[in-house]
Amino acid sequence: MSEEQHDDLQNDERLVLIHGFSREETIAIMRAAKAAVVDPQGVAFTTSTPSNLDWKLRDLIVEVREEHEYMRQNPPRGQE
Repeated sequence: MSEEQHDDLQNDERLVLIHGFSREETIAIMRAAKAAVVDPQGVAFTTSTPSNLDWKLRDLIVEVREEHEYMRQNPPRGQE
């Protein structure tokens, strides 16, 4: 990732990285986090993968936030 992309990283871009939990636990964690914040739609979630475990944390945050914003602006059909 370029330095310009890193400069776009803002302190208010909230992200929860979940690692080592079952699917059921992951869903419960996501629900609890959303219930605890004022703007739950503004929180991005991700889980660890064999690929992203090797990424720099900043790169992971930028990638997940970009995907999150894309999905907010382009929701899947039936979820608008």
